Amino acid sequence: MARPCAFCGIVKGETAASFVLKGEQVCAFLDTRPVFKGHVLVVPAEHVPDFHVLPEAEMGPFFAAVRRVSRAVEAALEADGTFVALNNKISQSVPHLHVHVIPRRKGDGLRGFFWPRHKYESEAQAAEIAGRLREAIDALRA
Repeated sequence: MARPCAFCGIVKGETAASFVLKGEQVCAFLDTRPVFKGHVLVVPAEHVPDFHVLPEAEMGPFFAAVRRVSRAVEAALEADGTFVALNNKISQSVPHLHVHVIPRRKGDGLRGFFWPRHKYESEAQAAEIAGRLREAIDALRA
């Protein structure tokens, strides 16, 4: 039997959380293991396992809420900016779509992405991969 979704439990009020936004479509609450104080998780109120299955009609309202939370984090915490991130499937610690909004300050020690970079072997390899991605995007429009 699958474990109950931790974020659904929070949204339903079964698990305590420090909410910063609670709406019918989107909720946001403090991460219990923050990168920095004020680290917020923004989630769809209904269970959505990952980014690919978020209904098209909910994209706009969801990301409008992410932007509103990001602006609020900057204003309320006097942050210089925010790091806004979404893991999809891999490294998604809870299988419920969520966006991290993390306050940033110049010199805070957070260094961009947390993984090594891999350069293209050549311009030709980059062009070939870009072409494959364009074809996949075109196929998804059909």
